[in-house]
Amino acid sequence: MPPTQKELAKLAGVSAGTVSNVISGSTKVSERSRQKVLEAIRVLNYQPNLIARSLKTNRTRTLGIVVPDITIPFFPKIIRGAECAAREHGYFLIVLDSEGSPEREAEMIALLRAQRIEGMLLVTASGGELTPETWNAISSAFPVVCLDRLPVDLDVDSVCVDDCGAAEMAISHLMSRGHREIAIITGPLNLRNEQERVRGYRQALQKNGLAVQRSLIWNGSFEQDEVARLCQNGMLRPTGKPTALFATNGVTGLAALRSLYSVGLSTPDDFAFVTFDEVTAEDFFQPGITSVVQPTFDMGYRAVEMLLERIEETEKNGKRKRVHLPATLTVRNSSSSASRLAESEADSVRKSSRGRVSATR
Repeated sequence: MPPTQKELAKLAGVSAGTVSNVISGSTKVSERSRQKVLEAIRVLNYQPNLIARSLKTNRTRTLGIVVPDITIPFFPKIIRGAECAAREHGYFLIVLDSEGSPEREAEMIALLRAQRIEGMLLVTASGGELTPETWNAISSAFPVVCLDRLPVDLDVDSVCVDDCGAAEMAISHLMSRGHREIAIITGPLNLRNEQERVRGYRQALQKNGLAVQRSLIWNGSFEQDEVARLCQNGMLRPTGKPTALFATNGVTGLAALRSLYSVGLSTPDDFAFVTFDEVTAEDFFQPGITSVVQPTFDMGYRAVEMLLERIEETEKNGKRKRVHLPATLTVRNSSSSASRLAESEADSVRKSSRGRVSATR
């Protein structure tokens, strides 16, 4: 027979009530007693009957998180922060992937409802207006905190970075290095965070008295072939090509670098480069890539804290919280100065000229 809580209490040398409090995640237990109970749980291999406990208490101490693509490294980092906060507060976290599909997103949320979760973190699949199915699945079911992509029609708590300010910081950095012809390659512009990053790009140029050139705004996606086409058309044209490129997310940034490296261009010799989010194959690229770094772990951790605060509130309709965490700029060698690029181009011209003279002798 499986061990009982009374047997745990006897082995740990504490009361049965203390064991119950530890298992339920109560904060009314001293750390010493909690460790004794946890050790007894390990020794006896105790497995609590979560279903029976949830029926008795009407609490499952379970949270859910739905992300649009768990293969994008940005999201596992958020999940790690969320799982850490949940565990520290005695909660379990169920992770589901909507695969970028609003229809599947609604199915995943319905599944979480069936699991009787107490609250949910959501990175929306569409990033814009929610589908009626998703709206119906969420509406009044449980507290929700949205992350990163904030839907336009859902009044919930949220955690994200200051996308506009972070993008402005990246462009200002490039301008401080002497760049004036700065292109931007975006992800899908139906996502509000992508729109905000383009707004930050525009603001940085305008604050420094530079005109926004439509030819340098490349509306892209997460598709590698499309990103490659846009980048190669823009960087290989004979005139008016930019000296610097800013990518608004890590997936698009990685695709941009791969496509330009494949046609013989490199950074910083041919163009300066900054990306929003760190690229996943950073060690592959030398020199290192200058990146706008989001506090992903903190985003997930803070979102769970907000969710638990909302769960514990007696009044569920309090004022919604909007948390904007600051991003940082990690400067590496990819964002070299415009003068260095000019020197490199001039050196290439000199070498080419010497080659032509030698050939005519």
